[in-house]
Amino acid sequence: MPLTLATQSPGEPEIFASLQGEGPSAGMPVAFLRLSRCNLACQWCDTAYTWHFAGDERPHRSGETFDRKANQLVLGEADVASRIAALGQGRLVITGGEPLLQGGALARMLEHLPDIAVEVETNGTVTAPPRLDVRIDQYNVSPKLAHSGNPADLALLPERLDAYATDPRAWFKFVIAAPGDVDEVLALQARYRFRPDRVFLMPEGTDSATLRARAEWLAPLCLEHGFRMSDRLHIHLYGDTRGT
Repeated sequence: MPLTLATQSPGEPEIFASLQGEGPSAGMPVAFLRLSRCNLACQWCDTAYTWHFAGDERPHRSGETFDRKANQLVLGEADVASRIAALGQGRLVITGGEPLLQGGALARMLEHLPDIAVEVETNGTVTAPPRLDVRIDQYNVSPKLAHSGNPADLALLPERLDAYATDPRAWFKFVIAAPGDVDEVLALQARYRFRPDRVFLMPEGTDSATLRARAEWLAPLCLEHGFRMSDRLHIHLYGDTRGT
């Protein structure tokens, strides 16, 4: 079964080398694979072209919808693996959309890349099948808070968060748009016993000015509660662009 990828431009899959911009691996040189499709709909999502296609009535703040044919590309597993290997990186970040929706095909693709370290960015609602899970070195779990626009019964699944909370490979990254969002993180931490040093708070924003302004009040909150802070390095380096 092939993989459904996002595109950098029509006909060109979003497979590229860059520096990881967020979370515990920030600054590391990696290969990126961005898949298409998502089971959630964050109203501030900066990769809405992976899911907000024409006819999708789920809300997004931009109001823009995307042509599916121009923004999705289907490739065979071996072809995807070959393109990743050609980038010459020792670490792969698989992102989306929600990449674990294609867990079976991802597992088969990774079997063509036996020597690469694998990092998966997930919203924390989907289980990786065992054949894929054994290949994952790091989960970057980003549970969606109320300001994302997703109802909690879809975005915050207790059985999934319980599992990630006890997985030594899992880190937690929360997108923060206003100081009050941190109260939700504290409630989730109390419920699921997330270790504070495994929790990153990251300002929401797609331009440097917004990120810097929010960092001014977010940094003291991280210090107060013992959380780590994540910037968005790629936004400062390249702007809000695909393939970066």
